[in-house]
Order: sequence, then C-alpha cells, then structure tokens
Amino acid sequence: MSAILDFGSQVRLAWKGELPFGDLLGEASALEAQGAAELAAVLYQTWLAHIGPSPVVHAAYFNYGVVLSNLGDLAGAESAYRQAFAVAPAFVHPRLNLGLLMERHGKLDEAIAQWQWIDNNSTRDDLNRSVVQMALNHLGRVLESRKQFLEALHYLTQSLLLVPQQPDVLHHWVFLRQKTNSWPVFADVAGVSKALMHESTSALAMLSLSDDPAEQLAAAKRYVEKKLAKELPHLSSVSRYPHSKIRIGYCSSDFSLHPVSMLTVQLFELHDRNQFEVYGYCWSPEDGSALRQRVIEAMDHFHRIQALSDEAAARLIQSHEIDILVDLQGQTSGARANMLAYRPAPIQITYLGLPATTGLPSIDYVIADKYLIPPSEAAHYSEKPLYMPYVYQVSDRKRISSGRPSRQSCGLPEKGFVFCSFNNSYKYSPEVFDVWMRLLHKVQNSVLWLLADNPWAEQNLINEAGLRGIEARRLVFAKRVSPENYLAQYLCADLFLDTFPFNAGTTANDCLWMGCPLLTLSGRSFASRMAGALLTAAGLPELIAHNLTDYEGKAQKLASNPQQVAHYRQKLGEVRASGVLFDTPRFVKDLERVLVELVNQLPAATHQ
Repeated sequence: MSAILDFGSQVRLAWKGELPFGDLLGEASALEAQGAAELAAVLYQTWLAHIGPSPVVHAAYFNYGVVLSNLGDLAGAESAYRQAFAVAPAFVHPRLNLGLLMERHGKLDEAIAQWQWIDNNSTRDDLNRSVVQMALNHLGRVLESRKQFLEALHYLTQSLLLVPQQPDVLHHWVFLRQKTNSWPVFADVAGVSKALMHESTSALAMLSLSDDPAEQLAAAKRYVEKKLAKELPHLSSVSRYPHSKIRIGYCSSDFSLHPVSMLTVQLFELHDRNQFEVYGYCWSPEDGSALRQRVIEAMDHFHRIQALSDEAAARLIQSHEIDILVDLQGQTSGARANMLAYRPAPIQITYLGLPATTGLPSIDYVIADKYLIPPSEAAHYSEKPLYMPYVYQVSDRKRISSGRPSRQSCGLPEKGFVFCSFNNSYKYSPEVFDVWMRLLHKVQNSVLWLLADNPWAEQNLINEAGLRGIEARRLVFAKRVSPENYLAQYLCADLFLDTFPFNAGTTANDCLWMGCPLLTLSGRSFASRMAGALLTAAGLPELIAHNLTDYEGKAQKLASNPQQVAHYRQKLGEVRASGVLFDTPRFVKDLERVLVELVNQLPAATHQ
C-alpha cells in the first residue's frame, strides 16, 4: 500500500498518541518520496500535538522543521527548530539549519551566532563532529563574504584540524592566507599534506604561487573535473547565422566599478555598428556607478541574467543568435562555467577575467599577444590564442584623474624616493617582498607605498618588514579612494615595483597611463607577462627584468638616477598621446578584423 493511501490510518494513530517514533519517520519519509511533503508535515504536526512526554520529541521537531523548510514555510521551520533545541539544548542539528534559515532571511549576524554556539558548546565526538564541521565551514564562508578574512581563516583552520581531508575548504583557506599575507601560504596543519594543499589551490590562487603554465593548466582542469556539469547539450550549431551584422555578446559579473569594466568600456563603445551588434549579459551588482552606466549605454542590448539558471541563461543567449560570446570571467568569483558549457554560441572566447588558461572545454580562444603567450607556451592553454598585433589589453582613453595630491595628504614624507605597488595584497610574495625590503635598506629615506587591502594584510606586512629590519614607518598604505583620486596618486610615485609571479594587469595600465615608470619581472605564465606585454607595446623593454637579481639591480639603479625616471615619465607621456599601447580605436579595429575572420570561417547554414 502506498504511503498516501495509508496516511489516514497513520494520522489516526498519531492523533491517539499511539504512532511509534520509528513508524513516524518511515511514513513521513515515504510521503516525501511520493511528492506529498504537505501530508508529512501534517503527520509530524499531529504526532507532536498528541504524543505527550517523549525522549525523542526534539528529533521530531527537527524533522518537522526540515519538512517545513523544504516546503518553503520558513517561519514554521524556524519555530520547529527553536522548539527542538529548547527541549534538548545539547541537540545541535537544528541550530545548524536555523543558521541557514537566518542566512536566507539576510540575518547574517543571527546565522553566525547559531553556528558559533555550535562551535563553542558542542563535543567533537562521532555524534557531533560532522555538524561542528559544517558549522565551522559556514562560518568561514559567510565571514569571507563579509571580508572578515582573519576570522574566516580561523574557522576554516579549525575545520581542517577537525577533518583534514577537505579540498573545498582548502581551496578557500589557501586564498585567505594569500589575502592576509599569512606566509608561508602553505602553512603546517596537522593531517593536511602540502600535496593536498597544492591540489586544492584554485586557478586564481595558483597565479601567485607558480610561474609554470603547466601547473596552472592542471589547476584549471581540476576545477573542470570537480565542478563542471558533464555532457550538457550544446545549444548552438556550428553554422554562421544569416545576419547582416555579426552579433557579439559579452558576459560578466563585473559590469560595475571593477577593473574588467575599467578596461573594456570603451571597446564596447567603439565597436563598428555597421558590422557588429553588441549584447551584454550581466549578473553584476547594481552599484550605481558611472562606469556601470557607461557599460550599459555602450551595449545595443543589455540583459540582466542573475535570476536565470545557467541553462535558462544559455538558452536566452542562443535565442538571440549570438555569433561570438566573449566571457570576461574565467575561473574567478561569480563565474558561470556551466552556462558556457551549454555552448550558446558557435564561437566562445575568454578575455581579461582570468589571466591564465580557463581549462574550460567550451572556450575556443583567448585574446592575447605574442609577448603575453609566446607560441612556445601555447600548448599549456586549453584555448587557442588569438594574437593581437601590438598588445592584448584594451584601454579606456576617457578615464580622468584628479589633480596631483600633496605628498602629505597621501601620508608620504616630503622628501625621499617613493617606490609603490598598488596591486592587491594577495599578489605579494615573500620572495619579491625580500627584494623590496633590501631596496629600502639600500635607498636612503625611501618608502614603499602599498595598497591598504585589508587590516590583517597590512599588519602582517608590517610584521614581515620588521623581521627584515625595516621600520613600520617605511611602509605607507594607500586607502581605497575614487578612481580619479586613485589615478592621481601615481603622480606622487617615482617607480612602480611589480609583483611576481602575478603581475599587475589593469593596475599596470593605469600606472603607465599616468606616466609613472613601472619595473616588472616576466616569467613564463600569462599572469607573469602582463606588465611586460604593456611595456613592450610602449617601447620600454628595458623596464622588464627576467630574474630577481636583475629586477633588484634595475630598481636600485633607477632610484639613484632621478634624471632617468624623469625621462621615462616624458616617454610615457608620448606613448599616451600617440603610441599603440593606448590607441583604443586601433585596438578595436584590429580585434574586429580577427573576429570577422573567425565568423567567416564558420560554414554557412543549410536549409532543409
């Protein structure tokens, strides 16, 4: 007999207080399995109302809460969970679920409080270990999203000490250590091997740890293997659509005040509308910025797809008969790799989002130049490089800066050479930091001007400088300011010291645009050759070093030669005015020629 047909007799027993707890669980589970969760809820409700004193009533309240939550009755679920631990305070499972309910309501402080109660009051035995583990992981996840990085790192470390083999936790743990400049990044954790840490490192985090493009490809492929849906249907044909114009779509979660949009906005504006029709597919925050508004206005069609599933978003893109889809995300936060896996367009390209191979089978090409991805390294990319003739990176010639600030207003001393590096702190490595500290020792009265990315990174960097004999006052931290004020800060810097193996990207473009000389170190990987690609296009290859010794020597020499620094400022002014590096109209025309050629290679559509 089906559970639904048997429901009447079971609810009668529950009404009489005669339904055994085991039968209650079995009947409720069977009802849910048959799509009758509402009846399961009625059965729990009836049993709880008539059972009287029972040693298992707390478990019934918990299961009742789960059923209500699955039905979308969040208020009822919350009440059931609270009754469960009111009856049995040591019963931690309902607190875990209540935290998730609070999170769904946007009450993050209450969610955190429930999970912290579990951490502070639960035993770590076999009965509770998995619940404590999940509570610690939820704490790490939510606190990371709130940019409370040190607390997030603490809880994830505790989770690893409890259950060491957790690749997904290590994925976040490694990046949090990078973001807080907690060195070495691969710190000792009991039970966790360095090999597992390495295997769990994300494609993005790997950029700051390795200059080997083969390692980066391996990290990308691990992500694809673990996270990408398999055997999804391909929505587009490989044929060319019969449009009079090529339809190009750009998709991103960064159509906001973000480095990707800072670089690409004028590209969208300058596309030749006689040849191209431009679509934007957006799941970005509505940040109200002027830059976001420029991006929206630059598109012929702008679609917000954050509420759509990956399949629905892919079907929308396919319905627009997009010829070329350009993903500006790669394997970065907010990526929608499964949307791309549906192949909504016959040609799919990655650009700018992740400065490495994506490893995604659905991506055909990557926009590059021959400095950025030398042909000898192309085998380490899952995409085929589309080589631009001068430089891979587009620029926005409309960006403006404020007037030059005073050194005092920037927290800089009135005199002395100013080294700067405004990269995100997770790009800083101990090896390059060693060089920076030696430069401060060698160049009297010099300071190092860094980005104040987060307070824990700032304090750790001060501590690391102290270990190397450098006083805290020699490190100056620039607070985040508006884009125009940020650009103006480069007028007070003498030399930008690039990071390695993860170079400056948009930051290098801004630096050179403002005429500040930049010294980089190039290696083998995409990420380690970004700034070198810009300097090559600027005609300044002498500012590219290829090992740390050369990098340190060039920096020291420039710091003792103000005339040479002034010469580079003048040269960069000429590059800004007439060089290929910032010639955005030329870049757009060059890119469009490449894209037209790709579309022309598609076979013509056949008609039945």
